[in-house]
Amino acid sequence: MAALDAHVFVALGHIFLIVPFLIYIGIERAAVPGYIYTALLATGAMILLYHGYKAFIRVAKGSPYAWVNIIHVAFIAPLLMFIGFKGRDSPRYSYELLLMTGFAGLGYHLFSLIRSVQVYNNVVQNKTE
Repeated sequence: MAALDAHVFVALGHIFLIVPFLIYIGIERAAVPGYIYTALLATGAMILLYHGYKAFIRVAKGSPYAWVNIIHVAFIAPLLMFIGFKGRDSPRYSYELLLMTGFAGLGYHLFSLIRSVQVYNNVVQNKTE
């Protein structure tokens, strides 16, 4: 099960939890309950801290995957915190960006999941030959 690592579960978590949450907020906009804005602000802060730390470590090690953390730090966390801070007064473009982020996340994580399954199938197939 070499290919079914933690990344598969990260992809599934994004596909089934994070993406629907982002799309829901992007569609409903100011009609979401008020506590959602607090959740966005807190989530954005947690993303900033976690991915900021991970980016620092990955950049220091020269990892080719540092870009994932940098995108979270430079774009996703600030967007979530901006909407969380502005609340119902968030401008339309911020919700549109949130929708685009949700759909981009869905596409990226579906692609990643498909690639992981292909790698897993190749590993299993090579073991049986």
